[in-house]
Amino acid sequence: MTYQYKQTEKEHAFQTIAKDLKADKIGPVAALFGREQYLVNWSCEQIVDKYINPACKELDLSVLEGEKITIDAIKEACETFTMMSEKRIVIVRDFTLLEGTKMKGFSENQESELADYMKHVPEGCILIITANNADKRKRLFKSINENGQAYDFEALNEKALKSFVEKRFRSAGKVTKPSVINEFVQSSGYFHKEANYTLYNLENDIRKIIAYSEGEEILLSDVLATVSGNLETSVFAMLDAISIGRKNEAYILLNSLLSAGENLYMILSLIASQFEIILEVKEMLEEGKNQKQIQGILKIHEFRIKKAMSFAGRYSVNNLRKILTKVYEIDRSIKTGILEQNLALELFIAQI
Repeated sequence: MTYQYKQTEKEHAFQTIAKDLKADKIGPVAALFGREQYLVNWSCEQIVDKYINPACKELDLSVLEGEKITIDAIKEACETFTMMSEKRIVIVRDFTLLEGTKMKGFSENQESELADYMKHVPEGCILIITANNADKRKRLFKSINENGQAYDFEALNEKALKSFVEKRFRSAGKVTKPSVINEFVQSSGYFHKEANYTLYNLENDIRKIIAYSEGEEILLSDVLATVSGNLETSVFAMLDAISIGRKNEAYILLNSLLSAGENLYMILSLIASQFEIILEVKEMLEEGKNQKQIQGILKIHEFRIKKAMSFAGRYSVNNLRKILTKVYEIDRSIKTGILEQNLALELFIAQI
């Protein structure tokens, strides 16, 4: 699944749930969903740590998933008395019914019965339902929201993401400069529309950087040596090299992508997508719009807007339209067999 980053000024769900947990306002039912499943799982762990006695974890914590999820199993788990914990916790994992997808074992009547049950979850229990997303039009979601809480774990904003990275480095006994964290965040792919890159991917890259670095300080060289970035980042770098006349570097980047087995049509699609954004940004800049206005119209992260603005300054509107026409022509030439794939892209680089 591909997610699009959505810039937001409101409090993030991980901050809200931390406050609710501290104030003892979680439950009796809560829906945890969204792009950042890393934070969904983190939140589940925080709730369990607060309310479950470690000595009684096997008795006071129930986790239902897959075919084990039935309405009878949910009710039975919720209505079992707690032993020595403050609360009983029942976690229903990856519950696609919350997403609006039909599930085996759940008829429409059973779905309605479950929605009604949200009003009757015992006070001594917290029922947690997790999913990748939620259909907020469904009666089940509305019932959870009315009788408990719903937390949508969207993408982090840039400030929170940098804080996340800095804390991970610090917990490993490492320090680094803000400029290095900024470079890592921007090259990671987290804010790229076409990339399915989440905090799980970021955490994995952080571990690689920590393992690679030798001293106490994380250096830029450590980041560059261990994080290859994603396809869109590489395409950005290739277009950047082209736009400033370093075509040899662009050829090297292209061959590196193709040698790594990247799909040629995906590369072409990304090139077209980037130039389409650059053209839109260029036209809006000429209309007198500023960065904030452009971002509001295009609904993409400011990182991409800034990149597009830097490219836009190097081309005229007519040039950008001609470049896009070439991209579309190359796509047709490859699909109709007029040009060999690698040669077609090399010609494109030579011509712009």
